[in-house]
Amino acid sequence: MRRTTTWLMGLATTAGLTIALGSAAVAESAPAPQPQAQSVAVSAVGPQPGTFVGKGFDTCTAPSQSAMDAWRASSPYRAVGIYISGASRTCAQPNLTATWVTNQTANGWRLIPIELGYQAPCGTRAPKMSADPGTARSQGRTAADSAANAARALGIGAGSTIYNDIEHYPTTAACRAAVLSFLSGWVEQLHTRGYLAGMYSSGSSGIRDVCQEYHNPSYTRLDQIWIAWWNGVADTDAGAYCSDAYYANHQRLHQYAGDVTETWGGVTMKIDRNYLDVSTSQQPPPQQWSTTIDNTTSGRFTASANWSTSSYSGSRYGTDYRYANPTSASDVAWYRANIPATGSYEISVWYPADPGYNSQTPYLVATASGNQSVTVDQRVNGGRWVSIGVFTLAAGDANKVGVSRWTSGSGYVVADAVRITRA
Repeated sequence: MRRTTTWLMGLATTAGLTIALGSAAVAESAPAPQPQAQSVAVSAVGPQPGTFVGKGFDTCTAPSQSAMDAWRASSPYRAVGIYISGASRTCAQPNLTATWVTNQTANGWRLIPIELGYQAPCGTRAPKMSADPGTARSQGRTAADSAANAARALGIGAGSTIYNDIEHYPTTAACRAAVLSFLSGWVEQLHTRGYLAGMYSSGSSGIRDVCQEYHNPSYTRLDQIWIAWWNGVADTDAGAYCSDAYYANHQRLHQYAGDVTETWGGVTMKIDRNYLDVSTSQQPPPQQWSTTIDNTTSGRFTASANWSTSSYSGSRYGTDYRYANPTSASDVAWYRANIPATGSYEISVWYPADPGYNSQTPYLVATASGNQSVTVDQRVNGGRWVSIGVFTLAAGDANKVGVSRWTSGSGYVVADAVRITRA
């Protein structure tokens, strides 16, 4: 994935023709066009890459059908990486259509869908994600939506894993926080859309950062990691970059060699070599209904003028949050949600913790049998999703969760984001 690649069609119909594949690492004057959505996308067979152990390759432009057929017949590879979306994609994708996807999966190929977009704020690649963790998390969610839309247009359906390609960067504590916040948004939104979430990065930067914070509850853990470590060994070991105990349940891909020229069936390509040991079994079925409402979600959040706006805390969700002084009166900031069916739903809340915030913040839940109140200490456990319980919610579009100012505690009461998930 890292350098300019070319492939040569050695079949009689294309003898002597050389087609350049610009690598993901090569800058162009304008990004390549996104895959064109078809009126009816032909569905690929099963999740991609699904459950698979074996060798794969990636190259910037999806090869022609004849090239794929030649390599399927004679090469050791059975998986292929394809760049489906992202503003950093530099290669045109004339072959990458829903029909191409269906043909490859019908022929036994496993596909590795790749998003190449936002890059680390401390790196040299562009476009860069925000150095602000809250904004970066929001950008991760946006990237996930774009990637999910591109995947569906190609017939790559729910249960598939989409890998976010974040190229090497000179990691620092601040940069790590931005990247991991971006990836948290990526994971959360892909799960909402029914996909699993992976990341490709170099062992010495992105992979090391992700594994270093493996147990940090501030970040949402990836489903799979794709390790770029060109040690020439076809396995899923990450060496010193990531403990063997992490992502150990068939959750790894290893790019073990790059810019390698190979010829199979008379067709020559310059590729990166990969070894996969992946499965969809490490996560529960991802098509669970969920919705996230931020204080900036249009038409979904209401608060009086007593609630001020701040972007002070870097552990906020999104670009900002609302805060207010406590008072002995009803002044609730409400989050509105359209519940698909009456049933049990888990409610989680997000707030930036601070010693100056309220230790007894009341969250109101409009259940099917009336309002229930849950008190949360907003001085601790901030910057992550905190579950406040499972409740029976009625179907329909209405205010479902509120943050009240009526508390005996001292310090600001904060309203940032809520997440409602069918239990």
